[in-house]
Amino acid sequence: MELTVGPNQFFWDAAIWRDFYLRLADEAPVERVVLGELVCSKRLPFYQTHFPQVIERMQAAGKTVAMTSLALITLKRERKLTADLVEMGLEVEVNDISAMPHLPAGAGFSVGPLVNVYNESTLRWLAGRGATRICLPPELPLDSIAILAKAVPVPVEVWGWGRLPLAVSGRCYHARLHDRAKDNCQFVCGLDPDGRAVDTLDEQPFLAVNGVQTLSASCANAAYKLPGLREAGVASLRLSPQSDGFVDVCKLFRDLIDGRIDAETLSAKALPQAPGGRYADGFLAGAAGVEWSGGTRQPGLV
Repeated sequence: MELTVGPNQFFWDAAIWRDFYLRLADEAPVERVVLGELVCSKRLPFYQTHFPQVIERMQAAGKTVAMTSLALITLKRERKLTADLVEMGLEVEVNDISAMPHLPAGAGFSVGPLVNVYNESTLRWLAGRGATRICLPPELPLDSIAILAKAVPVPVEVWGWGRLPLAVSGRCYHARLHDRAKDNCQFVCGLDPDGRAVDTLDEQPFLAVNGVQTLSASCANAAYKLPGLREAGVASLRLSPQSDGFVDVCKLFRDLIDGRIDAETLSAKALPQAPGGRYADGFLAGAAGVEWSGGTRQPGLV
């Protein structure tokens, strides 16, 4: 089973972004990395000048590189950015179906987890259009994943680690929180490099926000579901970047896949780096997404 690093969902300083990916190229035992801007096109100019250096380093390290489309393409400028991705000569990961008309006829592409692939017909249609890899939406249960993984001879990927992407809005939550208009946000989302926690009125963890994006409060961790995912025919786990300890998380998942550690060990060692400080894998079990199969008491928590 392979490991894929999905696109960074958050807004980081350009130098931090560059150094994160250069270290990832040199040290992380992953096969594939998806670069680019998924959430907000206004962030892209801050770090896109580092793409050539990072891509060269990734490829020199033997890693496959793909570029993501935006999750929500709404402006003429964003349509042009999407068309420009094709000219980079790399695989494009489609995370908004409206990116597909920009792809040359017959060109291969991959599909990210923000495209609603919920049934065999959608999967076959995408494969027929040239999809060479599909990361399924994170809310699918294991039984459905098994059916889809066998529907077409295209590698299927499943979310393995990180805050789950739940929704994308036309409204920027970070800007509104700071009493700013979306067009004058002053990039306040950068104050929360792993998303801003949102609690209920009863002060219970509920969600996290990241600009226009809604995320899970807990960190998804598929470690305990690895045997079932293998049996289902899943080809790759997707690990989502975070600001602290991510290379260590990648190494732990490689050790888990290769049989050097078990799910309990991974979960205990990775918990200090888990965004939100708690795990969840309930979607894979077909239950409430917030549930955790490692037990009601989280490893390392009192």
